[in-house]
Amino acid sequence: MIHRDLRSFLNALETAGQLIRIQTEVDPDQEVTIIQHRVLDANGPALLFENVKGSPYRMVTNLFGTPERVELAFGGPPARIGERVSELAHHMMPPSPAAAWQSRKTLWKLIRTGLHSVRSGPVLDCEDAPPNLMQLPCLTCWPLDGGPFFTLPLVHTVDPVSGEANLGIYRMQRYDQTSTGMHWQIEKGGGFHFARACDRKEPLNISVTLGGPPALTLAAIAPLPEGIDERLLASLILGQPLDVINRPGGHRVPARAEFILEGSVAPDERRKEGPFGDHLGHYSHSAEFPVFRVTRVLHRRDAIYPATVVGKPPQEDYFIGEALQEMTLPLLKLIKPGIHNLWAYPETGFHPLAVAAVRERYQHEGLKHACALLGEGQMSLTKVLVVVDDDVDVRRFSEVSNAIQRNFDPTTGLHLLAPTAQDTLDFTGPSMNMGSRLILLATRQKSGPVRTAPPETLPRTTDLHKQVTGVNRIGHGVLIVQVADGADTRDVRAALHRHPVAQHYAFIVLVSQDVPMDDTRLMLWGWFTRFDPLQDLHPHKRTLDGNRLIFTAPLCIDATWKKGYRKPVAFDPEKERIVDRKWDKLGIAL
Repeated sequence: MIHRDLRSFLNALETAGQLIRIQTEVDPDQEVTIIQHRVLDANGPALLFENVKGSPYRMVTNLFGTPERVELAFGGPPARIGERVSELAHHMMPPSPAAAWQSRKTLWKLIRTGLHSVRSGPVLDCEDAPPNLMQLPCLTCWPLDGGPFFTLPLVHTVDPVSGEANLGIYRMQRYDQTSTGMHWQIEKGGGFHFARACDRKEPLNISVTLGGPPALTLAAIAPLPEGIDERLLASLILGQPLDVINRPGGHRVPARAEFILEGSVAPDERRKEGPFGDHLGHYSHSAEFPVFRVTRVLHRRDAIYPATVVGKPPQEDYFIGEALQEMTLPLLKLIKPGIHNLWAYPETGFHPLAVAAVRERYQHEGLKHACALLGEGQMSLTKVLVVVDDDVDVRRFSEVSNAIQRNFDPTTGLHLLAPTAQDTLDFTGPSMNMGSRLILLATRQKSGPVRTAPPETLPRTTDLHKQVTGVNRIGHGVLIVQVADGADTRDVRAALHRHPVAQHYAFIVLVSQDVPMDDTRLMLWGWFTRFDPLQDLHPHKRTLDGNRLIFTAPLCIDATWKKGYRKPVAFDPEKERIVDRKWDKLGIAL
């Protein structure tokens, strides 16, 4: 079914029993975050809050909180979209009338893809000029957030030189009635357009969509190549052109959006933005960012404000990210046939860990594929890239760990890149946007397995005295060790390197007390969000062979939380008690 706007999607969710209306007043200051977390943890429905404190507008959250709801937004399995385009490319090479006829259904959908200009639409029902952003129910998600934020804004920009358009989701901190922050991270299309405008010493016009077809939200998140308008992907998902209205600022805005914010960003204006509890599960840096000056707000009558909540995985972005990877994989395999599979782990916030499965025709061909991937768009921000054989299930880290245990040789398969650019949200490097990168080659060795599986018995915490409070493992290659608060990790590393059981592993990973040792997802989160490869990789031995540094396993990774790191997000206990008191009135049955 095609969902041309948010209302259509909400009706479909409600019909399917996947939406609940909440009449009790809720506070956008942290209460919504707590409610959504509980509902999402229970695999619960989308939430339509009809009485939001301090706002005349309704709010909807948790729209994409299950794989089923994401698939409903796509109108079918996400992978099928990529498969259709990939199949079309195969059939049409070389072009012929017979190939065109065979692919006529997909061709017709592509021909109908695009933007369709209309003179009017529901979003023009009301116009607020001057605007009052204080009426919109922006969320303060976490206790230490810098203020209320727009968390699901679809930010549209146009390159002032080429005219190419970009649609992306960038958090926007609300400052007052007419201004917000504009958190452009590195490798983001909107940020590139702004840099061009700054070079020309001119403001950049911006339109921000809130609500609209769910396909538009999915497309805005998709990691498309630079220069491709995400609205075309939204049209492809819809299976029909996207209705847009030409506006005086030169933008074409979605006709069926709930809200449109219009304004500009000046090249010489910055303001402190953040902190913000982001999808890495920590508060990201507070820093100077551009200021979005809003001059006009367009909206539907009885408009519905869309929002999302991020934090420790899994959240809504977990399921959206999975679906988008399924959609783009067939196209990646078409462009890079040597890559059999690829998976960026949502448990870690996507950028910190990706695993590529390749078909190696010669030893270390996997390094070529790794370098190619790390040169592609947002993949260039991947902190750790593991390369395995094409028979390894890249989505199951236990299998990846087994491949590492069998095949990873640190003398030839470890490639440390430093210094490099790093994801803006990553806080482990020496400064914002800076860090290091690690490539691990774990494909089969001609000489056979590098090491065998470790003993089934795990090291006992009593063997390590009071410095270690928990031990577990992921697959055969990775031993996870929970370190006591205040313990000296250097002493722990030394003890583990001597331990007769621990030294059988390829990797020993030290994590902090707040990482649950019975939850693989959160063990991966605690590992990959909290270590910098350059600073925190400690081999059993290191020797110099000519100009080459040789590492000897086991490799110990200090992924404990360190002084200077960003704090992990946590609920305010008093806010939790308030939600507890009103829970029975919310009408949420989990």
